[in-house]
Amino acid sequence: MSDLTEAQLSTEQLVDGVLLKAFRDEVRLPDERTSVREWIDHPGASAIVPVFEDGQTLLVRQFRYPPRRPFLEVPAGKMDAPGEAPEDVAARELEEETGWCAQRFEHVGTAYPCIGYSNERIHVFTAHGLERGTQALADGEFVEVVAVDFEEALARARGGDLQDMKMVTALVYAAAHLNESSAAS
Repeated sequence: MSDLTEAQLSTEQLVDGVLLKAFRDEVRLPDERTSVREWIDHPGASAIVPVFEDGQTLLVRQFRYPPRRPFLEVPAGKMDAPGEAPEDVAARELEEETGWCAQRFEHVGTAYPCIGYSNERIHVFTAHGLERGTQALADGEFVEVVAVDFEEALARARGGDLQDMKMVTALVYAAAHLNESSAAS
């Protein structure tokens, strides 16, 4: 197997934003030539698929500025502090966005949504033993909480109706985990 590693030779920070930091790096390619890589440093995030006993899940509908339209998504949020545990982020974001708490979280996968230009990793959890908490949206955050049958959400994602990649990945991971759990029972 060949070594495909690209070695960083230099870096220049282009953006030092609140959420993202953008860089332009010069790299040495496996064939010893050099090239430029522009990439975004992201702190990472957690996404949550709430699982109710009746087969329902909770999604959040919110406007996303870059594509300029609203999307249905699973609850999710970024890591706010270095070293913050993904499960802690999941618990915080589930309650903040939906007003629900979970007694138990199960890690069902981790995905890199944009490997061509970002190091972001999203940790996906299912949330179980749900009970009412207190919704506490961040300043400037507007969401509508939508209860949907999990199988319907999965079918809509597979059919292309739900297009947020984080959500599609989270639903597929959750479905695989729930099917494995059912088979083991």
